[in-house]
Amino acid sequence: MKMRESRVLAKLKAGGAASCLKVNLGDGQAAEIAAICGFDCLWIDQEHLAQDWSVLNSQIWAAKSRNVDVMVRVPRGSYSGYVKPLEMDAAGILVPHIMNLEEAKQVVQMTRFHPIGRRAIDGGSADGAYTNMDFSDYLKDSNEQKFVVLQIEDPEVLPDIEAIAALDGVDMLFFGPGDFSQGIGHPGEWNHPQLLEARKLVAQVANKYGKFAATSGGIDSLDSFLEMGYKFVNVGADVVGLSSYCKTLVDRFDKSAAEKIIGATINPGKPY
Repeated sequence: MKMRESRVLAKLKAGGAASCLKVNLGDGQAAEIAAICGFDCLWIDQEHLAQDWSVLNSQIWAAKSRNVDVMVRVPRGSYSGYVKPLEMDAAGILVPHIMNLEEAKQVVQMTRFHPIGRRAIDGGSADGAYTNMDFSDYLKDSNEQKFVVLQIEDPEVLPDIEAIAALDGVDMLFFGPGDFSQGIGHPGEWNHPQLLEARKLVAQVANKYGKFAATSGGIDSLDSFLEMGYKFVNVGADVVGLSSYCKTLVDRFDKSAAEKIIGATINPGKPY
């Protein structure tokens, strides 16, 4: 028995680009709808959202049923918080706020098996097919099919960026514009020269060392990201889409009601 092949890594290694959607809603059905629509990866967040493990489990199952990867942004903390999503068979993890080379090395040490790191071994969870995988294959496949993404979202890390990109066991560098804009003292200024320079730098360095460049932004910016060298792009979020859809319906309803019920007196205490 072999471990499920990562859809994201397969596309990226073949020279393609991988699409991603952030799923904020704590529900397996929301994840499955996004997966049905054809995204390559769903980004589930444990850094900012109160996702409990059972909900995360259902979201990973829902995505896998459609052959879609799940990337979990883990909270900063112990090795257990990093490896549990992998053991639940998420395809990858995103570690936020990497500040220096030493922190990057620690992530590799905690999330990769020998000979790259010293990840704690279990094998009895979903990623090891509940002990139904050969032990050696489990270690080898985990190192090859699970991706580790380091989030570059602070100016302090930039002096170490090349050394971090050169590390074995790191698959992607993910530029995070939101916190980076705050870190340079210009929150929300997406076109600030320092932010634009850093975004370009992350892509250049990742590609230089054979890693993949990842980032997040609106779909209208996708072409420019691809031209910079980004191949993994999160282009939206379920809550953004749902909000837009609901607002469109309400605006349309209110417009029609105003046009068609001109002069009508409505008594809210009685039915129409």
